[in-house]
Amino acid sequence: MVFKNMKIIVSSLSIIALMFFSGVSDPIGSAPDNIPEAIRIASWNVEWFFDDFEADNKGEIAKEQSAPSREEWDWKRKAVAAVIAELEPTILALQEVENRDAVYSLVRELKSSHNLEYKYCFIDGFDFGTEQNVAFIYKNGLVEYSRREQTTEMFDSKKYYNLTKHLIGRFEWGSGDKKQILTLLNLHLRAAPEQEELRIRQGRLAHEWMKTAIEKGENVIILGDFNTEHLCEENDPKSDLGVARGLETAEPNDDLADLNVNLPNENRVTHMLGKEFDHLLASKAIIEDDPVKVDMVFSRMVVRKDLVIRGEPDKDRFNMFYSIPQAERDISDHYPVMAEVIFK
Repeated sequence: MVFKNMKIIVSSLSIIALMFFSGVSDPIGSAPDNIPEAIRIASWNVEWFFDDFEADNKGEIAKEQSAPSREEWDWKRKAVAAVIAELEPTILALQEVENRDAVYSLVRELKSSHNLEYKYCFIDGFDFGTEQNVAFIYKNGLVEYSRREQTTEMFDSKKYYNLTKHLIGRFEWGSGDKKQILTLLNLHLRAAPEQEELRIRQGRLAHEWMKTAIEKGENVIILGDFNTEHLCEENDPKSDLGVARGLETAEPNDDLADLNVNLPNENRVTHMLGKEFDHLLASKAIIEDDPVKVDMVFSRMVVRKDLVIRGEPDKDRFNMFYSIPQAERDISDHYPVMAEVIFK
């Protein structure tokens, strides 16, 4: 479904609503006074993170993929929390979460089972087919979060396609002229190989939203489940991944680097089908160290297949996921992808 004229109206009322419904005590202005030595930024598609309450699901696919019982929902929530506790990211971009309650329950699980303090932000998306959404959970730094929609001019150009599942977060650490600012765009693009043309238009829209900040030399990362059939090393300006990176434009100053190229070849797969679906695309400001001031610099990258796959990958997951014994069940079909960024 395309929303031609939908626009975000920023007002005092909407800000109050975001704070009230966020489910955390202080979602805005929660940055620490001091700049940390490093932060970990991760992305993970948690595969149908849907609870056992089906009354709030309208479509059959959402009901079919929901946890079939409270026991199974408890397993899924605890298993996902255990993986996050092992990674302990500063910021985690999640995909395929059901709703605000599901994310809230995950944050509570991290506190009760692992003594880890996380906050979260969430805004309903518009994927009415799957009812999947995206979210951020984070330890600190968030000062603002939002969604965007394309303008009427963009819609009429036919060059773009709406991002039904996305969330933008602005994070800050420190103060004054030493303040460090990071903008993240968490997205989940259309699936299936034959949908690349739609993914190209979605990637073009995502990049257009971030383009001005990238060109200004700001710290920007677009991350999430790109559902791309292309590899991080290809640098194809016409591919869905290349367009999201800004490679189709003539100017190099709006390009994003795919941090996945820093992984060993054998560790670049992020999905059990052998695909590189999940990526972190970073601006030049994060890649290059400014020698005259403290700034945010990429350090290393990891993919943790070992945390989610138990033995041989499960077969026919879509139709029998909760029929697999819990002790043998893979936690997700995607693997967590995480980058460490240091301040120096």
